[in-house]
Amino acid sequence: MELGTIMIIFALVFGLILGSFLNVCIYRIPLKKSIINPPSSCPHCKEKIRFYDNVPVISYIWLLGKCRTCRHPIPFHYPIVELISGLISVALFLQYGLGYQYILALSFLAILVIISFIDLHHKIISDVISLPGIFVGLAISFFLDHISWMDSLIGIIAGGGSLFLVAIVFEKLTGREGMGGGDVKLLAMIGAWMGWRVLPFIILISSLTGTIIGGGSLLLARQGLRARIPFGPFLALGALIYLFFGQRLLSWYFKMF
Repeated sequence: MELGTIMIIFALVFGLILGSFLNVCIYRIPLKKSIINPPSSCPHCKEKIRFYDNVPVISYIWLLGKCRTCRHPIPFHYPIVELISGLISVALFLQYGLGYQYILALSFLAILVIISFIDLHHKIISDVISLPGIFVGLAISFFLDHISWMDSLIGIIAGGGSLFLVAIVFEKLTGREGMGGGDVKLLAMIGAWMGWRVLPFIILISSLTGTIIGGGSLLLARQGLRARIPFGPFLALGALIYLFFGQRLLSWYFKMF
């Protein structure tokens, strides 16, 4: 087996294991529980999960999506998060190789995965994740070549400020809240990690996908257009699309027009 293939397998396995940890964060952070202790257990029967039942994706398939002890269904998002994390890890490895950019980008996207699934389940974006993420993104920018600390700082102000302004205007016009404070802080965090120049693209993509996917889901569920759509996952999706395809999409756009 070639070294490149071995490294891709390593990146996949590492991503799957990381995804298992992300599931712990997604479950425990909204409950304000420690993500370190106690060890993982079934939320229904409280039985400690054995190590061989905690293998990413494979254990879910082997157990047919049910707890070994009480046979209570395991939420389907568990293997989904693990698969997403594994695929992201492989994609980042292929793009950056095994270096500091891979580690930083994987950490950033892992945070976005946690935020997205918590927002989907609970319709909240916890300050415990987004606020430290802002400061970490700014701190990292002092040691990077492709983004300066000034770009990061402007990204924080422009990201948070733009959504805050949208929220104020929407509330004034409609009399109801249209953008939560968590979304404001999330875009500020994205600006801290990626800089201010990417924000128009991310806002455009997240707005388009939010309108198409979110609006379509509400219509299919017959909840009506006044129902609240969690916007965090679409902001995260916009950041992910830019990270992998942004430059190529922008080049294509400018060539077309």
